[in-house]
Amino acid sequence: MKPPPSSYSSSSSSSILRKGRLSPYLVALLAFIFFVTILYGEDFSCIFGDQFEPHHPSHLRQSSSSTTKKKGEKLAFAVGEGEKGCDIFKGRWVWDEGRPLYEEWECPYIQPQLTCQEHGRPDKDYQHWRWQPHGCSLPSFNATLMLESLRDKRMMFVGDSLNRGQYVSLVCLLHKMIPENAKSMETFGSLTVFTAKDYNATIEFYWAPFLLESNSDDAVVHRISDRIVRKGSINKHGKHWKGVDIMVFNTYLWWMTGLEFKILQGSFDDEDKEIVQLPTEDAYRMAMKSMLRWVKKNMDPKKTRVFFTSMSPSHGKSIDWGGEQGGNCYNETTLIEDSTYWGSDCRKGVMRVIGEVFSKSNVPITFLNITQLSSYRKDAHTSIYKKQWSPLTPEQLANPVSYADCVHWCLPGLQDTWNELLFAKLFYP
Repeated sequence: MKPPPSSYSSSSSSSILRKGRLSPYLVALLAFIFFVTILYGEDFSCIFGDQFEPHHPSHLRQSSSSTTKKKGEKLAFAVGEGEKGCDIFKGRWVWDEGRPLYEEWECPYIQPQLTCQEHGRPDKDYQHWRWQPHGCSLPSFNATLMLESLRDKRMMFVGDSLNRGQYVSLVCLLHKMIPENAKSMETFGSLTVFTAKDYNATIEFYWAPFLLESNSDDAVVHRISDRIVRKGSINKHGKHWKGVDIMVFNTYLWWMTGLEFKILQGSFDDEDKEIVQLPTEDAYRMAMKSMLRWVKKNMDPKKTRVFFTSMSPSHGKSIDWGGEQGGNCYNETTLIEDSTYWGSDCRKGVMRVIGEVFSKSNVPITFLNITQLSSYRKDAHTSIYKKQWSPLTPEQLANPVSYADCVHWCLPGLQDTWNELLFAKLFYP
């Protein structure tokens, strides 16, 4: 605290000493300020830009990648060191004529829900933005290095459709380096496997939107509004993850159904099911702890790497960025320029939970904080330019805002940047 001017200090301090005690009004005021700071300090931090700082322990800060890294010890897969003092997750978007890194038409693995050009998007500006960290640059994505490092290994993305989008983006970034007869992609229920045969390597995606067992686990039929997650059930899916060398987890959007979430105490096979309702943040905390316990038990920090991707923002309310009431990402082709922008769709309580759980754990995990940088990209969603799950009604066709997808992202596009950040942390932590 800044000291008062000396002329005031001497007289006032002697007066206070003479009185021997502080005014009861002043004591009450100081107590109130202290209480409010403790109670709402994290939200103040979110509002003013450093959303993850209040519980951002050393192993989550971008200057370090792992709790187990010792001085002079190289992390698994790392080939170099990142620039000291550079936070690659803080920066700005710059126009780059050298992008996109691949074309939509030349990557056959993109789902029709993400092929915006094929479905009539008239502009391509969203493909040309490159993320530029403050004070340093991202290493260029090196497909050869990535494939050689994956030789005889497995890489897996586990989570929801947003993690699947990042998975497909990585496959698109790599597949041109592989001869046509030496690659394949197959789906086995919840598991999709891309194989680079000459490298004896696989890049896989496993559908588990909550990480734990849930009633939304069917990889195709999972659009259930009354969602239920089973407590302590990560091994139901985790048995399929064993033996993976690089793991990328995500889970967020499927939890956002309200202020409370249903948790099953027993089994889905029980005739009489015991279901309790927890605050959503507490339910999410349960999943985070289960994930970390699984990683600690099944991943060798000397040979493997684990990443967790933070929540992907949506842009469902244009009033958040100064747009008109009732609008969303539909017809948005420009970026949000306010560096402190934090949309109402990004739940601060969830970010706090991640920080609290990770800060109390010594499990080696690298946090990919893509939330803020993605928040600026209201232009990059699939919007109406995608294959629709069901035929559109005349009312919907008359009002495109009503069916615009402001959750998922066009490919090529934003999620390629997520993989550039993953690449940087994998090889240059």
